[in-house]
Amino acid sequence: MTTREAETALRACLPRNGLVTDAAAVRPFETDGLTAIRQKPWAVALPDNVDQVKAVLAACREHGVPVVTRGAGTGLSGGARPMAEGLLLVLSKLRSIREIDLEACTATVEPGVTNLSISQAVARHGLFYAPDPSSQIACSIGGNVAENSGGVHCLKYGLTVHNVLGIRVQTYEGDELVLGGKALDGPGYDLLAAMVGSEGMLGVVTEVTVKLLPLPRAKRVLLAAFDDVETAGDAVGAIIAAGILPAGLEMMDRLAINAAEDFVEAGYPRDAAAILLCEVDGTEQEVRADVARVSGVLTTRGAGVTLAETEEEQAKLWQGRKAAFPAAGRLAPDYYCMDGTIPRSELGAVLRRIGEMSEACGLAVANVFHAGDGNLHPLILYDAGVPGQLDQAEKLGGQILSLCVQVGGTVTGEHGVGVEKLDTMCEQFGAPELAQFHRLKEAFDPAGLMNPGKAIPTLARCSELGGMHVHGGALPFPELDRL
Repeated sequence: MTTREAETALRACLPRNGLVTDAAAVRPFETDGLTAIRQKPWAVALPDNVDQVKAVLAACREHGVPVVTRGAGTGLSGGARPMAEGLLLVLSKLRSIREIDLEACTATVEPGVTNLSISQAVARHGLFYAPDPSSQIACSIGGNVAENSGGVHCLKYGLTVHNVLGIRVQTYEGDELVLGGKALDGPGYDLLAAMVGSEGMLGVVTEVTVKLLPLPRAKRVLLAAFDDVETAGDAVGAIIAAGILPAGLEMMDRLAINAAEDFVEAGYPRDAAAILLCEVDGTEQEVRADVARVSGVLTTRGAGVTLAETEEEQAKLWQGRKAAFPAAGRLAPDYYCMDGTIPRSELGAVLRRIGEMSEACGLAVANVFHAGDGNLHPLILYDAGVPGQLDQAEKLGGQILSLCVQVGGTVTGEHGVGVEKLDTMCEQFGAPELAQFHRLKEAFDPAGLMNPGKAIPTLARCSELGGMHVHGGALPFPELDRL
């Protein structure tokens, strides 16, 4: 790459001030939500429209410039970490809602549109967009597509992949791909599903068509308080086993409860070892019946159950859950947010082991997560100003992800792999699977310059780590053998 020539070409296709190269001005873009990993980009592009995005990609292709796409920067796995010799392509200015089709119940939006603004735009029509990450007030729909984001209602309504009907993608090679559409299904390979969750490695998403759902007629939120974390974890599986599919089923342990209560005064019982928040929705008759059934399951397991009936009461309970991550920032100077998924049947045992690991390494862990689908979000508290604590936190995080894999789960649920989980990907997948991942990337990005070095580890890296334990190799954390 010839820096001067590449810069000249990029400035020619962007508006004034649309290319940022000053060392101080690019610093705000050096990290996403995983602030422990930082890298200043060579340059930051801020296009106003899709034509400028295409022109930027063409200039990068001509000069061999690697491209990392960024939305709102709320990702938590380093997927939007820039490259020192690459361009950071920021799509936050592409924030138009292009169409709301009430007959098809769809919305077509640009990638910079925030998650929450879609539901706000269609609420007057009695509709909503189901995925609701805790960062939904800020996170962009393009980033949601990149990471396959979920939220507190993903148990019943699904992740991003279940709610996106079509996307328009610009490839590094200069092609525009139209994948899916308003129709629910179509012939051929499901390339739309391959693109959702691909972490910006296959192309740049410039348009998204999402499914809109009718607002439920009624809903209630139950708060169940438990004296024991493991019992609370086991109660999650019992609710599902009873044939009940809640709209949301979330869990918080005592550390997370008190942090959230200090932050927003949600009305949580401070003396509980753990709480479950369970939302049921549907018709009024369905909701009454489900409330009775869920209450029965919870009380037989020793939980104290309270019911939030009004919208204000329900919103307060959910406010505490959605504020749990920022609230944890009051507990320690830094925290490391993990993201792994396990079978519901293993929740109780895994939470117990996380507690044991936390005690052994001397770092506190606040647990707050999507219990209904087993998506854990342990928050490891540490102080980066204390020598060695960041390394301890990263090691503990790796142990937790290894534990998730060992019990039949996966290293990520909705935060993606990014750069954070490259090593634990080597534990979950063997050489044939990783080679297939690389072949898929090469089909979309032959030059290998779209978000290089993310999500898929090289076989050489995995070999250096000493094997992949699901394929008979050695466990990097021998203490997990006794689980």
